[in-house]
Amino acid sequence: MSMSVGSPDGDEQVEKSDINTTPLVDVMLVLLIIFLITIPVITKTVKVELPKAANIATQTKPENITIAVDANGTIYWNNGAVPDTQALLEMIKVEAVKQPQPEIHIRGDAQARFEAIGKVIYTVQRGGIVKVGFITEPDRGIRGSR
Repeated sequence: MSMSVGSPDGDEQVEKSDINTTPLVDVMLVLLIIFLITIPVITKTVKVELPKAANIATQTKPENITIAVDANGTIYWNNGAVPDTQALLEMIKVEAVKQPQPEIHIRGDAQARFEAIGKVIYTVQRGGIVKVGFITEPDRGIRGSR
């Protein structure tokens, strides 16, 4: 076993106190290349014109019709219950021929099944009404906006 005590010339070796930045530069260049290669792949999208959203309060007109669906799937025409979708279709056909055509506002209970709301939308479409809207509660900070 041997041990080095110093240089035979008596010269002291000076320790390097520098940080070797070569591995850091190599890693950064690799990351830069990966970044430059992947960005064009991520940003390729189909060019479409997205609609502009505006929060406009609903203007209730006397000729507008409100169709409500409760949690049990019962359909209401304004405030009266409708027995089935066939009766709803007949009521809609009567309103569809009026000039100007009334708007249909659909109010669906939060616990209502989508199937019940879908049947109402399909019936309104079959009846020939053009303007259909949904009535919802305003967002009161549920998603963080107050």
